[in-house]
Amino acid sequence: MTIQVGNDSSKTRRTLTVGNSSIAYYSIPAAQEAGLGDFSNLPAALKVVLENMLRFEDGGRTVSVDDIRAFAEWGAKGGRNPREIAYRPARVLMQDFTGVPAVVDLAAMRDGIVALGGDPDKINPLNPVDLVIDHSVMIDEFGNPRAFQMNVDREYERNMERYVFLKWGQKAFNNFRVVPPGTGICHQVNLEYLAQTVWSDEDQNGETVAYPDTLVGTDSHTTMVNGAAVLGWGVGGIEAEAAMLGQPISMLIPEVVGFKLTGEMVEGTTGTDLVLKVVEMLRAHGVVSKFVEFYGPGLDKLPLAQRATIANMAPEYGATCGFFPIDDETLRYMRTTGRDEDRIALVEAYAKENGFWRGPDYDPVYSSTLELDMATIVPAISGPKRPQDFLPLEGAGSAFKKVVAGFRGIDVSGAAQDMAAEGDTVVAEKPLIRTAKVDGEEYELKDGSVVIASITSCTNTSNPYVLIGAGLVARKAREMGLNRKPWVKTSLAPGSQVVTEYLEAAGLQEDLDAVGFNLVGYGCTTCIGNSGPLQPQISKSINDNDLIATAVLSGNRNFEGRISPDVRANYLASPPLVVAYALAGDMNIDLARDPIAETPDGTPVYLKDIWPSDAEIAELVDKVVTREAFQSKYSDVFKGDEKWQAVETTDAKTYDWPPSSTYIQNPPYFQGMTMDTVPIADVEGAKILAVLGDMITTDHISPAGSFKESTPAGKYLTERQVAPREFNSYGSRRGNHEVMMRGTFANIRIKNEMLEGVEGGYTKGPDGEQTSIFDAAMAYQAQGTPLVIFGGEQYGAGSSRDWAAKGTALLGVKAVIAESFERIHRSNLVGMGVIPFEFTNGDTRKSLGLTGEETVSIKGLVGVKPQQEVPCEITFADGTTKTITLKCRIDTGVEIEYIENGGVLHYVLRNLARS
Repeated sequence: MTIQVGNDSSKTRRTLTVGNSSIAYYSIPAAQEAGLGDFSNLPAALKVVLENMLRFEDGGRTVSVDDIRAFAEWGAKGGRNPREIAYRPARVLMQDFTGVPAVVDLAAMRDGIVALGGDPDKINPLNPVDLVIDHSVMIDEFGNPRAFQMNVDREYERNMERYVFLKWGQKAFNNFRVVPPGTGICHQVNLEYLAQTVWSDEDQNGETVAYPDTLVGTDSHTTMVNGAAVLGWGVGGIEAEAAMLGQPISMLIPEVVGFKLTGEMVEGTTGTDLVLKVVEMLRAHGVVSKFVEFYGPGLDKLPLAQRATIANMAPEYGATCGFFPIDDETLRYMRTTGRDEDRIALVEAYAKENGFWRGPDYDPVYSSTLELDMATIVPAISGPKRPQDFLPLEGAGSAFKKVVAGFRGIDVSGAAQDMAAEGDTVVAEKPLIRTAKVDGEEYELKDGSVVIASITSCTNTSNPYVLIGAGLVARKAREMGLNRKPWVKTSLAPGSQVVTEYLEAAGLQEDLDAVGFNLVGYGCTTCIGNSGPLQPQISKSINDNDLIATAVLSGNRNFEGRISPDVRANYLASPPLVVAYALAGDMNIDLARDPIAETPDGTPVYLKDIWPSDAEIAELVDKVVTREAFQSKYSDVFKGDEKWQAVETTDAKTYDWPPSSTYIQNPPYFQGMTMDTVPIADVEGAKILAVLGDMITTDHISPAGSFKESTPAGKYLTERQVAPREFNSYGSRRGNHEVMMRGTFANIRIKNEMLEGVEGGYTKGPDGEQTSIFDAAMAYQAQGTPLVIFGGEQYGAGSSRDWAAKGTALLGVKAVIAESFERIHRSNLVGMGVIPFEFTNGDTRKSLGLTGEETVSIKGLVGVKPQQEVPCEITFADGTTKTITLKCRIDTGVEIEYIENGGVLHYVLRNLARS
């Protein structure tokens, strides 16, 4: 690939000799010698962004010399200088849930540019794009040897329309590759194969240039690759599309929080326990929109697989990314995972020459710092609703009693709380923990029954230490005659085929199979809601008796309504603990001290009896996790199996949209578009679509998981003769805006404060009656009435779901007013032409007493500047008015242009049509 570089007016380009080769690079020390400032004390994560400025400096058209100087000022000011810069990542990574709608948008842009008189060939990724199909497999079959093949077969049945479309995209677009289904999770494939830490390509002058590996991804856990010193983070599909079309990402120079690790992990703890503690600490510290960089002597004892686990969960602690600098462990991992030796030599030489290397004296300036002694880590889980809800394993059972009480609105305090800890609480003469029979079964379910135990998601499945550990727990349990409880749906969804290779080489897959953890597929399953249905009689017992069933998963997300519609309490745990909870089947016991099961002869078995030693795990990892295994499994990663090879598509430059498709439809964004932009105008006479609380995540907003016939999306499909069994999931239908806009704000656990005691996607329509949010929005659109949404703190937390913004825009929402926004969702709203606003002066939805009956007008938007404060007039139901001040969260000048164009894609399309 040919890369573009800037003017280099400061003459920072130098030549590096690696072995017998010479290669150009942009030198940070040279920038310092040129008098641009002192960059020596910058964190490595920020130096990656600085190098980007050096390489693309173009006299101020997008990057100026003053932008470069700003990084020296950042260090001189103690780690703060929020200057706007234009950053260009080297590549884009997608998974299919978010990737399909991105490709849909590109296809629609080809239609759009033709309508404007332009050339469809102008719509092509200018930066390399890799799309990994990993989010489509669902766990229909489990706990038996045929589970993998049956789930794959169903995946192709459900998703053939999407796969035909993606194959068309692979043919039609330049710089666009597809990793077929059944290969692995995008982040693990990225970590193990795609990422190179330092890239080298020819520039427009034909010279080879070395530069840091950087990317953005359409999944928030793109950050996982930061464990290998690759700077990447998640963006919405909208922003990713702009990046792949050559648009720089407008961002502020971030603060960098230094997280110092000391000591080393103690016997019996895992990398998962460490990351859950890190999440808790960083959430409390506050790192939204900041980089986090890990440093300190503890890194010498932390394998890269464990680092990747910490980096993966940056969205959970709220940071843009969690970065680990290049060091000896980076090189060791690259060698183990089969990277070319010349590449490894380049990484080492470049990092040392350009100031990216973490040596023993590495101690840069940070905006703020935290410190953690890894020797203090204890076994832990996190839940029942948020990743930052850290819970030491010792006492988890007692804590669950309080969870039950909380769900049921029971005050468990004082003496009653002490009784709850013993498990004997009687409140209002009723047992706190309910039990219920299951039709046709000898066992009973109760509050706390673990009905899902899943080793899943990118977070841990890239980590051989915890996966080998899970296999050893299964082996020891099997030897003692233990098995999963019959009500537990168990699954193993590795992040890559390499995992199966080393589990089988160690003989551990057989042990995992014996306790129910058969391979169900290679992909992101339970963590994104693709857990599949529970057995009908179990689901019926849970719902008929209002039981608080639980799930335990080795993932990164445990938000309400995400894992399964039948499960209300979800816990994150290490893979070995997932196996242990499957054996116990009950969240009420304290796994650290109570018996988890009995042998066939009635002998109690404790966790310590089946827990492997660190030495056992390390010995097997050294033996079976080999360079040859990685090279073998990734030797032909884009080929796919026979099913993928049999998928047929056309060679047309524009897509022939199938009118009857319920998966892929031409979105309305560019229909009727002209070359003229529209100035930003005030929002006049808007009605309120929803009043929402704190920590409303993109899971609450964006359609995700399964849905029923009675929902607006279900009715839409039923009207088109799609049987409920074929509904698939919202995620798989992200290429059809008609389904997705009907599922926006339709999460079964969302609570609209306009309605009392109601859960789900409901609101009041223009007639004042309760109706679905979709139907209300359509009724308001028919009247020509603009809409606004009110929210609390951390609005839009969670995954980088572009449909959380797309759906909001298509419902007719012009503004979202909240106490604070999480980074990606704020950006996505702007990218779709929806303006985010924040309360000021202590105002909140609660202090204003909003009921949803109010009318809202936002003034001062004509000629608005980034982050300007503007007046908002609220007219209450009784006719009284109040004017408050809002902060407009259009953060940069480029974002002003996006809003004026109607969104970032319209902005790009007009520019390409003019060129």
